[in-house]
Amino acid sequence: MRDPHYIIRRPLVTEKGTTLAEKANAYVFDVAPDANKVEISKAVEKLFAVSVVHVTTMLRKGKVKGLGWRSWQRPNVKRAMVKLKPGQTIEFI
Repeated sequence: MRDPHYIIRRPLVTEKGTTLAEKANAYVFDVAPDANKVEISKAVEKLFAVSVVHVTTMLRKGKVKGLGWRSWQRPNVKRAMVKLKPGQTIEFI
């Protein structure tokens, strides 16, 4: 297995993510683009010592930006929504 710190890039602490954590006991993370659901689940379990019930992944395409004659594309970002067993939480400092 790859390093869990490579698979889980960072937690996304947003207003929508906070509401999701309170109501559905689910947390959102930026993950490596080549990570699959099994690797994400094992990495979260190892890093935070919790039990994962379900993982949903989504790929956000990078926007094409432009300035006059020059244009570029921002990188694609893969996100994972991880649902935990009832009663378990993850504390972000």
